[in-house]
Amino acid sequence: MFLGEFVESLIIFVVVILNAVLGVTQTRKAESSLDSLKKLSSPNAKVIRNGKKSTIPVKELVVGDIVFLEAGDYIPADGRLIEAQTLKVVEGMLTGEAEAVLKHTDRIEEEVAIGDQRNMVFSGATVVYGRGTLVVTATGMNTEVGKVATLLESAGSKQTPLQQKLDDFGKKLGIIIMILAAVIFGIQVVRGYFAGNNFKSLIFDSFMFAIAVAVAAIPEALSSIVTIVLAVGTKDMAKRQAIIRKLPAVETLGSTSVICTDKTGTLTQNKMTVVDFYMYGVNKYEVIENRVDGDTKEQVEAINLGSTLCNDSEITNTGKEIGDPTEVALLRFATKRGIDYKEIREKYDRLNEIPFDSDRKLMSTVNAINGNAIMFTKGAPDVVFARSSKALNDGEEINITEEIKNKYREKNEEFSNKALRVLAFAIKDVPDENFVPCLEDEVDMTLVGVMAMIDPPREQVYDAVKEAIGAGIKTIMITGDHKTTAAAIAKDIGIMKDGDKALTGKELDDLSELELDKELEHISVYARVSPENKIRIVKAWQKKGCITAMTGDGVNDAPALKQANIGIGMGSGTDVAKDASAMILTDDNFATIVAAIEVGRTVYSNIKKSITYLFAGNLGAIIAIIFAVFVNWPNPFTALQLLFINLINDSLPAIALGLEMAEPNIMKEKPRDVNEGILAGGTWQAVLVRGIIIGVVVISSQYIGDLISPELGTSMAFSTVTLARIFQTLPARSDYIPILKLGLFKNKYVIGAIGICLLLYCVVLIPGVRGIFAIPNTFGLLQFGICLGLALLSALIMDLIKFIIKNRN
Repeated sequence: MFLGEFVESLIIFVVVILNAVLGVTQTRKAESSLDSLKKLSSPNAKVIRNGKKSTIPVKELVVGDIVFLEAGDYIPADGRLIEAQTLKVVEGMLTGEAEAVLKHTDRIEEEVAIGDQRNMVFSGATVVYGRGTLVVTATGMNTEVGKVATLLESAGSKQTPLQQKLDDFGKKLGIIIMILAAVIFGIQVVRGYFAGNNFKSLIFDSFMFAIAVAVAAIPEALSSIVTIVLAVGTKDMAKRQAIIRKLPAVETLGSTSVICTDKTGTLTQNKMTVVDFYMYGVNKYEVIENRVDGDTKEQVEAINLGSTLCNDSEITNTGKEIGDPTEVALLRFATKRGIDYKEIREKYDRLNEIPFDSDRKLMSTVNAINGNAIMFTKGAPDVVFARSSKALNDGEEINITEEIKNKYREKNEEFSNKALRVLAFAIKDVPDENFVPCLEDEVDMTLVGVMAMIDPPREQVYDAVKEAIGAGIKTIMITGDHKTTAAAIAKDIGIMKDGDKALTGKELDDLSELELDKELEHISVYARVSPENKIRIVKAWQKKGCITAMTGDGVNDAPALKQANIGIGMGSGTDVAKDASAMILTDDNFATIVAAIEVGRTVYSNIKKSITYLFAGNLGAIIAIIFAVFVNWPNPFTALQLLFINLINDSLPAIALGLEMAEPNIMKEKPRDVNEGILAGGTWQAVLVRGIIIGVVVISSQYIGDLISPELGTSMAFSTVTLARIFQTLPARSDYIPILKLGLFKNKYVIGAIGICLLLYCVVLIPGVRGIFAIPNTFGLLQFGICLGLALLSALIMDLIKFIIKNRN
């Protein structure tokens, strides 16, 4: 405008605004799709509605709702406790104290600080132990944590690592281009001055030439394209049951080299079925055939009561299973044998309990049995055996002997060798119905028997493990199960190979850091692990430079999930585990992790294709401009032409490439180095080769046009670079597969993008419009045919080079 070119300035202004609007609109659409995905992983609350226990989204809670809590839950609202069974809550987000607080239901007379309100729980706190029931007193922004939130400014979202690299690269590229533009401006001014050109015209032409270089070099739409492709990737993952909570996870997935996975529910169906049992002195087949009587009947009755009363699961009238799969299996086994567990629970009230926790591996309940109070305990066999001082022998209570213990150990080992999960049951008489058990009471018990069940592997897991191995990804099983059981399943599904080892958490503790580092790659199974063990395993692999994914569903998994490069929470898991995760599996399936890794690799590969496409096209234009400078040709493009080229070529084709299907060998390559530069992996070579090809055909086109007039040369260069960049989309779809083999019409988005870009280009050729874009009337069908032929030739050469390189490799 300063130089008096008002019409061209206005058009440039409109084009720049249009480009910006397109970028913002596309990015906003991408972000809104991410927001909709986040809603899929929003927390729920267990409440009483219409007299029935149901699960609702937290946002639907109202004051007065009755909410149930258990270990692992986030507390969804502020509330007054009306029931608390050894309920421990971490309220660090309000009080700053990391220690769990033991809650109660007693009235507090005096006014006390939040940290001392032991009969209240607060939104955002975490239940780490026990169970409880509350009446909601405040929700949303009216909660204590909501009041704090109103004082805070919302934090901006972080960029992904790739976006950060692109920003850094963009700054460096910007500086280089500014220097290049300044040099070109200086050369043009000096050359024109000595040639005796008009000073005003010289400055204007040189200035526009320098601007053209800057415009040609910078891919303005790249940032929004990356966001869009990442967002599309998250949608694709959501369709495959993987919800991305943190956008960088999409990129990091493509680099994953180690998957640390839980066994139960992830590798297996999480549908336990009781297939065997053992009670000392009892004939198993008589139990199956319901022919037991006398004292034996009492022993069978004891295990029946223990498995149904010391149990928090339910099976609804519609057949829906609620609760832990192991406990559900016990109910299904009882029902199969004609035992009505609901009738038993109504007859024998639960008076008190000690909920299960993963540290002590036990659960106990106190029930009223025919006027007496009896404590039923179930848990890990080795723990129950160690805490039992007596045993039932054909219904008679006797002091436990080494012979009895050894018999139970043998059976436990036998079951475990068959990959069966074993639970032991014990009973203990307690003083009266008012007895409140504590952890110290789970000793001197009477051993009743053991039940063995299996959770068969998911059908898809076999192929998924095989695919992960082919992709250079090591799968490690980390489980709380018995070592023998875990190893048997790991061998069955292909995780554990000859020469691999299985370790218990205790055996891991006995290894020094040096010993673990030496043995790490040969350990495929970790059993009976603690939260500290999980973190140590993850850190050990990270120390070797591996990108590690870790699955988890419990409160105790949260530290390891945060430590891992990719924390993967289970859809059926606790809110704590989900919050610590970058990705959530709605189907809890290991095969979904492998599918998500494939999507992650594809997304990154497609982003690289978009980057290659953009930089190659820009490089081609820069080569033509620099060549024109050094041979003293007219500028091959006007600034307006270059803006138009960027407008139609920088967005749609690049986005279409971001939606390309996965390369056939995507899961046969080794994991990508997460620290590699954006032009690594052959990208810069592809940019250079394609850029040179485009540059050469543009220079050839300008030369042909210049034979008639400089104006025709400029318009032909403009047409050729526009068409060459449009048709470059086809070879850019794959790094090594020729377009005909790939399928010309397989990616409908690419075909659509090419069609729209060609249509927009044709608009420029309309009489009345062509003058604005400096296209003279001498540009006719012959010139168009030459430009089209050169553009198609460039795409053909790019595809031919891919074919040659592939055959050479």
